[in-house]
Amino acid sequence: MAYPFVYVIATSFASTKGLTSDFFPTDFTLEAYRSILSGGIINDALLVSGGVTVVGTLLSVLFTTTLAYGLMRTKDVPGAKASLYLVLFSMLFSAGIIPQYLLVKYLGLLNSYWSLILPGLISAFNLVVVRNFFMDLPDELLESARIDGAGEVQIFMRIVLPLSKAVIAVIALFYAVGYWNNFFNALLYINDTGMWPVQLILNQYVIQSTPLTQLQNPKAIPPPAESLQMAVVVLATAPILIIYPFAQRYFTKGVLTGAIKG
Repeated sequence: MAYPFVYVIATSFASTKGLTSDFFPTDFTLEAYRSILSGGIINDALLVSGGVTVVGTLLSVLFTTTLAYGLMRTKDVPGAKASLYLVLFSMLFSAGIIPQYLLVKYLGLLNSYWSLILPGLISAFNLVVVRNFFMDLPDELLESARIDGAGEVQIFMRIVLPLSKAVIAVIALFYAVGYWNNFFNALLYINDTGMWPVQLILNQYVIQSTPLTQLQNPKAIPPPAESLQMAVVVLATAPILIIYPFAQRYFTKGVLTGAIKG
């Protein structure tokens, strides 16, 4: 299980001489990373992916939690039950690629970073998870806050959110991974290669085997193409691998909280 992952990292550091071994690279260098990081395209792509991930995750968590808080009170909020059914309906049926593209075009979002965020702003699955978590909070706690004069915004900000850190961390991780790994929206809506996220670079230059000359520093001796490809894979994977250990304890707590009753 570990060998393919280790092999990818080792190959990204391998020199031309090191790739002569059939089993594992034997000679290592930083030329692949120096070449692609000095070329500019990968740097811009990493910034695009990072910006879209941060902004998209914050907005998605904000809108998911606020909508979930409104939908948890289907008896008190007019239209909440119909909205909940509409959300559940979207889990079963999707509009399809062509209607989504026409909608993005009609809204003037083509070739815009918002086209990478707004179409997937709220996940119905994450919304249902957060709503169920909110419904497990003690009603007596929320009612006591209302008796003390707290408004719905105060209850949401000062009581509901602090008690829901575990589930918020879980959906934030889901959203972040989704935004970071999503290349298909960029492939559909972004025509300017300078606005491509790193995952689309990974798809075009590694999976589709497009020539890697644009990723390299033209003044440097080009490293092996295989090392360049694996270096792009490592750069596209490393941020999520670095962030996940910090969110793992919240992830475990959120899963256990949803599984234990009583």
